[in-house]
Amino acid sequence: MDRFLSDEAAATVPLLAAFDTAAREGHITRAADLLGVPQSSLSRRLKTLEQTIGLPLFQQVGRGVSLTAAGRELHERTSDLVWALDDAVNAVRSNADPDSGLVRFGFPLTLGPVSVPSLLAEFHQSAPRIRLHLVQAHGEALAEMVRDGRLDLAVMIPPPDDLPVTVLGHQRLLLHVARTHRLAERTQVDLAELAEESFIASPPSYHLRKNLDSCCEKAGFTPSVTFEISEFETIRVLVGHGLGIAVLPAAETPHPSLASIPLSGVNARTIGLATGNHQPTAAVARLRDHINHRAHEFIANATPPTT
Repeated sequence: MDRFLSDEAAATVPLLAAFDTAAREGHITRAADLLGVPQSSLSRRLKTLEQTIGLPLFQQVGRGVSLTAAGRELHERTSDLVWALDDAVNAVRSNADPDSGLVRFGFPLTLGPVSVPSLLAEFHQSAPRIRLHLVQAHGEALAEMVRDGRLDLAVMIPPPDDLPVTVLGHQRLLLHVARTHRLAERTQVDLAELAEESFIASPPSYHLRKNLDSCCEKAGFTPSVTFEISEFETIRVLVGHGLGIAVLPAAETPHPSLASIPLSGVNARTIGLATGNHQPTAAVARLRDHINHRAHEFIANATPPTT
């Protein structure tokens, strides 16, 4: 039987990208910036959509916006459609010209200053017409973006169990202390020796923190965490000021105020390249293969020598 779009659906389709972006960002200005349109233009599109649907979809919350009940239902029913359309357009364009296209690539907060830029610079030399949209976030956020199609590829530490993953290598965790700390000159420390120390750590929801708590429990103590913060570079700065110790991967750039010491009693973390469950475009496959081919060099840059 033939099917035809209703007038409302036909009018809604061109507005869904604006709706989806505003719904995800919860902020009209940020959504407009992402779409590359004036805020006034985005606001008009959202108002037109509300008039077409006949219901309010957003409500003001502080300086941002949140979805109404109708807006949440519409977003739940349409967000997959928007990303499926994006995948379809990218696939058709990329398959027509494998030297161009868009790749949405994510990587964790523990990487960035050296390893990822070096990897991408080398890839850009071999495929200068492939555009890269980069996202840096913590592990679960990256996994969610791969699952729902917002990212094509993501390096994750550790990778999730429910996505296709290629293991690239492993990341050591080191004890970080200030140069003036009593342990700064040691060449090896056992985790059990740190029972009386004050820790600076990431929030409990982060895998790195869960790993720390678990390993400390096995060593017979609960870590005393005096500062919690998500930014690893800020943790290193606080440690350098003598405000506590931290268990972190080696920094990719030097920190003269820190000593990084091999630590027994903690587990190395797996570095994996996760892909979505959809067919990759030619451009995505090229970056995936490049990362896999350069995995040894990538891991070497991502886990520099201790200092």
